[in-house]
Amino acid sequence: MKAIVTGHARGLGLALANELLARGIPVLGLARGAAEDLQRRYGTALSQQALDLGDAEALQRWLAGPALSNFLAGEDEVLLLNNAGTVQPIGRVDHHSPAAIAAAVTLNVSAPLMLTSAVLAAAPAAQRRILHVSSGASMNVYPGWSIYCAGKAALDHHARAVEADNIPGVRICSLAPGVIDTDMQAEIRSSDIAGFPQRERFEQLKANGQLSTPEQCARQVVDYLLSPAFGSQPRADVRQL
Repeated sequence: MKAIVTGHARGLGLALANELLARGIPVLGLARGAAEDLQRRYGTALSQQALDLGDAEALQRWLAGPALSNFLAGEDEVLLLNNAGTVQPIGRVDHHSPAAIAAAVTLNVSAPLMLTSAVLAAAPAAQRRILHVSSGASMNVYPGWSIYCAGKAALDHHARAVEADNIPGVRICSLAPGVIDTDMQAEIRSSDIAGFPQRERFEQLKANGQLSTPEQCARQVVDYLLSPAFGSQPRADVRQL
């Protein structure tokens, strides 16, 4: 078994990569940065590729090369964790630049869909489990988050459609991980309240100790990913498992 984790250099992605490695599962991490501490601890069990997943052309070039196929060669079980994402741009949609929207959609939607297709094609004989990291924002409307909400809803619906494809050996789920104490949460709390009127709600979650740690969340997510129940529903919430 091998796993691919996007955005593995920090936050939930870092915790997910650590959890998988701690269970003896080799990881290929895709991110702009590197997880140097994980590399020191796990050595060759962690492969890292510096890649801007918000750059569709760069991702296409990488996928056209042999790295993914080489990593997955001969594996009978493959995991893909599409974790990387951005909450930006925040604010009213008429205040967003086309470039900011394009970058967010590429990172939040295009990259997970491209990687899913590539992984399924690169390991056709393997049992493949695809995890999209979703959000409550995929089902609930937040003013100021039109791009983020749309992106997460797209992942949910992609998982439903892939399930309907009924591909042998493929399980997929778009899983909301709850509210986690990461850099993204800090970014949300520092956003302009005029552009994100519900900022106070997230400030209160932090103040009241209602955020889970990345490590706690990663254990729950990986437990579910490896369980027989994974893929029984295409959209789920870790708080309701």
